Amino acid sequence: MRTTPRVSSPRRYLMCPPAHFSVTYSINPWMDPTKPVDPPLALAQWEDLRDRYLALGHTVDLLTPDPALPDMVFAANGATVVGGRVLGARFAHPERAEEAARHLSWFRANGWADEAVRAPEHVNEGEGDFAVTASWILAGRGFRSSPLARDEAQEFFRRPVIGLELVDPRYYHLDTALCVLDDAADEIMYYPDAFSPESRAVLARLFPDALLAGAGDAAALGLNAVSDGRHVLLPQTAVGLFEPLRRRGFEPLGMDLGELLKGGGSVKCCTQELRP
Repeated sequence: MRTTPRVSSPRRYLMCPPAHFSVTYSINPWMDPTKPVDPPLALAQWEDLRDRYLALGHTVDLLTPDPALPDMVFAANGATVVGGRVLGARFAHPERAEEAARHLSWFRANGWADEAVRAPEHVNEGEGDFAVTASWILAGRGFRSSPLARDEAQEFFRRPVIGLELVDPRYYHLDTALCVLDDAADEIMYYPDAFSPESRAVLARLFPDALLAGAGDAAALGLNAVSDGRHVLLPQTAVGLFEPLRRRGFEPLGMDLGELLKGGGSVKCCTQELRP
């Protein structure tokens, strides 16, 4: 049991209300167009997440939803921001392609200089496949992001980027299989079976004290979580993660985003972090 207290730090997040959220196509194993979405419930669940961030002292900026882009609620996918520099997204599927321009326009209209904002050459889906720790940027690949995105991010952010191979289509983005718990101390949690044997070996070497999630909590998208260094907001159904997090000094906060899960995302997918 950890005895020293965890300390949260104020964060700035970018989110997009699910005003037009629906599941009319399938681009990941979670999406089933035959299962109806309850739009008012999806909005209420999203608002609960936003309000929780605000209550914890964080700042939430809003991206205007587009009726032609139902997946814009998954704002984490639109860009990656590290050290005030913005690497935009290039989506793998045409259904989401136009989201990238909406994100870059938002940054340019909200104080980011042109030289700090880059439209990428290679396919990447923002924080879906980039996770930022104290020492590295972790880059998922295998389903949505190109292996070439790793080098592009390393050059742009001027930080070492570690590539990780995803092998289970249910965990098609890195943020469905891994969560950074403390970005000041290289502390993460992840689901080992989502990664290739080689990538599991890399993770074990870099993060020997990581919290390892089991199959049930991974299937609840329990790794699609957001931590401010103390509070960990995660799906409430990932019950097996709550006590291990508490033993490490974190405060897990269960969230119900069941309607948005129909699109293949939960807490982290809805939350892009704007790192100064």
